[in-house]
Amino acid sequence: MSAVAVSPIDEVKSTPWSGGRSPFNVEYGKMMMWFFLLSDAFTFSSLLISYGSLRFSMPTWPGADKVFQSVPGLLESGAPLVFVGLMTFILIMSSVTMVLAVEAGHRNSKKEVITWMILTIIGGFMFLGCQALEWTHLHSEGFWWSSIPTDHKVLQEFFKEGIPYGQQATAAHAFANLFFTITGFHGFHVFTGVIINIIITINVLVGTYEKRGSYLMVEKVGLYWHFVDLVWVFVFTFFYLV
Repeated sequence: MSAVAVSPIDEVKSTPWSGGRSPFNVEYGKMMMWFFLLSDAFTFSSLLISYGSLRFSMPTWPGADKVFQSVPGLLESGAPLVFVGLMTFILIMSSVTMVLAVEAGHRNSKKEVITWMILTIIGGFMFLGCQALEWTHLHSEGFWWSSIPTDHKVLQEFFKEGIPYGQQATAAHAFANLFFTITGFHGFHVFTGVIINIIITINVLVGTYEKRGSYLMVEKVGLYWHFVDLVWVFVFTFFYLV
């Protein structure tokens, strides 16, 4: 029986760059996730660079230890950076549970993946809840987009003594606009990540990835979640520490 002729276009290419196999030995979906995260990193970088440029071009700036010294619902003042420290701890721990979910997926342990994914989702909701409380507290003090406390005495509490009111108002406006924009943009990413995690967890529950024989989707979502956590480290440093 004669061999079936194969047209050149249907031949399997085997050279490294001819498309027969990935030259980077990386699954397509994971590579696309890395490309997306790289582009998103540029967006966050531009926002944080804008923050740094405005802040250090001004003669004064609200003190982080004076603006963020409350624990909403417990303390109005006297606990600088305690609440945001709790927020950061919650988000970092959710990244740990995501690592454990990915590791369980490598072992095809469905029950463990579900457990760790649920804990990751809970951590994400807790972080968003804390951020909502922080926003609500700042709003109650008079801060919002293009809005600052109207009471001069209240505004002066966030600055060093001897700073003219005009400089205080200008810096406070810039601070409020940048704070709510950047933390809001990050919060949107966290919310998106939580929704995606819920979808992935549902797929795990119904056995979608068990049938495929791979929990690679959990690893892809894990990359996004770790990126969100990493970005928060920079946001935390810029707004609360520097």
